[in-house]
Amino acid sequence: MIRAILFDSGKVLNYPAMGNWFISPQFFDIVDADIFKGISRKKVHCAFRNAEKYISGILHIQDKSAELMRFTEFYRIFSNCLPELKLDQSRIESLAKDLVNNPKKYIFYSDVFSVIPELNKKYKLGIVSDAWPSLVDVYENANLKKYFSTVIISSVLGTQKPDRRMYETALEDLHVRPQETIFIDDNDKNCAGAKQVGITPYLLCRSLKGAGTLRLLEKFKRYRVINSLNSLRDL
Repeated sequence: MIRAILFDSGKVLNYPAMGNWFISPQFFDIVDADIFKGISRKKVHCAFRNAEKYISGILHIQDKSAELMRFTEFYRIFSNCLPELKLDQSRIESLAKDLVNNPKKYIFYSDVFSVIPELNKKYKLGIVSDAWPSLVDVYENANLKKYFSTVIISSVLGTQKPDRRMYETALEDLHVRPQETIFIDDNDKNCAGAKQVGITPYLLCRSLKGAGTLRLLEKFKRYRVINSLNSLRDL
């Protein structure tokens, strides 16, 4: 019998409000939009990639103060790659503060608000996400945190999925066994990590429609594939 459901966060329950995980809601209040849009997409992509390489190498970020410090360095690297933006230290710090402290940086899919409260009545729910401490604020601001009995954040734990510790810590917090648990993620590697622990994985693919459906089902045939939380509820 299933007693618990674990969810990934990004692209499963929410997505970036500005279309990029590192562009916060006030980004263009700080960065000149015309200058930014005039820079080649390749150069902008390279700037983000260099900054992401730095932040992804930091496994331990225990709290929001440490997160703010790390993202200040993130945007310093970003700024150095794009001198056209002429970002001084004050604006670099403002970018970091908005990313860390703005709980509206992510938008929740509409089905989250209907399905999660319903599932919470029958199952223990948890979040298992490769993220930073400020993610908790996003859920609290959306009045959704109350539905999750545990929130496992990779940077706080000091590892990332598919490391088994991510899943096992959630199981310990919820006091459930692997065979009593299912896990929802949009990444097949993370689903594989859950399966190795003994948890039943479901691959959520919100783009599962149209001509590409059969190709996706073939690619991910190792897992049960769903295209929304409504599908999970129906199952």
